[in-house]
Amino acid sequence: MAEWEIRKLRILRTLGERGTVTATAEALHMTPSAVSQQLTNLAAQLGVPLLEAQGRRVRLTDAARLVLRHAEAVFEQLERADAELSAYARGEAGEVRVGAFSTAVPALVVPAARALRVTHPGVTVRVRETEAGEAYDLLAAGEVDLALSLAAHAPTAVDPRFTRVPLLADPLDLALPPGHRLAPAREVRLADLAAEPWIFGGSGPWSDITRTACEAAGFSPYQGHSAAGWTAILAMVEAGMGVALVPRMAAVRRDGVVMRALGADRPHRHVVAAVRKGARDAPAPKRVLAALRTVAADLSHSPDVSDLSNPSNPSNLPGLFGQERPT
Repeated sequence: MAEWEIRKLRILRTLGERGTVTATAEALHMTPSAVSQQLTNLAAQLGVPLLEAQGRRVRLTDAARLVLRHAEAVFEQLERADAELSAYARGEAGEVRVGAFSTAVPALVVPAARALRVTHPGVTVRVRETEAGEAYDLLAAGEVDLALSLAAHAPTAVDPRFTRVPLLADPLDLALPPGHRLAPAREVRLADLAAEPWIFGGSGPWSDITRTACEAAGFSPYQGHSAAGWTAILAMVEAGMGVALVPRMAAVRRDGVVMRALGADRPHRHVVAAVRKGARDAPAPKRVLAALRTVAADLSHSPDVSDLSNPSNPSNLPGLFGQERPT
């Protein structure tokens, strides 16, 4: 198979456009002898004559014109590649694989991906839902480019493998049954519910978050019921079987569950993003991270659930119908 060298093909194309070796040399900032030598080498590599004398000038042979006909397709493809590489270098193109825990997908990742389709349509976001602690394993293994997790389940900020970026302090709200004594209140304290049966998982992140929040308020929560999914937890709250903490980021309207903001002792769960340190300056992931931070900032300024509620009409109160796994 013949050897095709792009640089020499460009010299041949320029000669075809300019007509003389001298004009070709001037256009390419070469000497005439260098142009002649490169074309001689190309003819030897391809095994066909490329130039023939025409008086004091030279002209392309039919073989040379055949070569250039095919070379034009190569030049066109290379120009497209240059344009795409330039867009990639500016962060205007590229694929970014995002690993995120369940509630972060609809609350953060999907709005960010939707915004990027408008502002940077060349950036593609591929989502992989993960457990909160699994995202970093995938990031370390190179299976995702950007990881979203809870700070409590992330490696420390001094981990040499990753660059962490705080995204959101997600407040935890209280889910109450409509007939609860505190349902009409605009704001409640965790300590007011020390004697209540609580509903949360037997283990895992949400169990840890609930226990830690209640203990910080001065009591150890009595686990009246154990459930691992939001559907089950909220169904029991609606039935008056207990109360539960729910993350603001996961909130979706559910009739029959009254959501109330907590007061001064309001707990938060902290959401962080991370990239591998070697890829922290990669343009496309930086675009995705910027979009995530914009969405997170919008969520941080969203109104309290109490501002959206009408205590006199529990059936119209916002509630939750979140993801299956409380994360």
